[in-house]
Amino acid sequence: MSRQLTGRSYHFDLGDLKVRFTFDSPTQGSFVVEHGAGLAPDGHAETVALDLHQIREGVYLNSWTEASGATVTHLEDFENGTLYSNVTVDGQLHHFTGTIKEA
Repeated sequence: MSRQLTGRSYHFDLGDLKVRFTFDSPTQGSFVVEHGAGLAPDGHAETVALDLHQIREGVYLNSWTEASGATVTHLEDFENGTLYSNVTVDGQLHHFTGTIKEA
């Protein structure tokens, strides 16, 4: 990873869905749901195994599977502060576009 993400926390603001995400290591992250938008309970916290790939400087493809079976795939553009997210919950696919800000 060119950009130092490990040890940093970010606010992922996807409109109604808001999450604080910490990159614990290149292969592990943890998050707290600040506002779940009906997809996850507010305050839900979890540590997940990451599949993180740098696309170019400051842009990453990041995905994980949660304990509930929900899957998350992000295109994280730290240079422009933009986040594109696809989340599956109970077989339903949800698309979000939002912002990334360092916590």
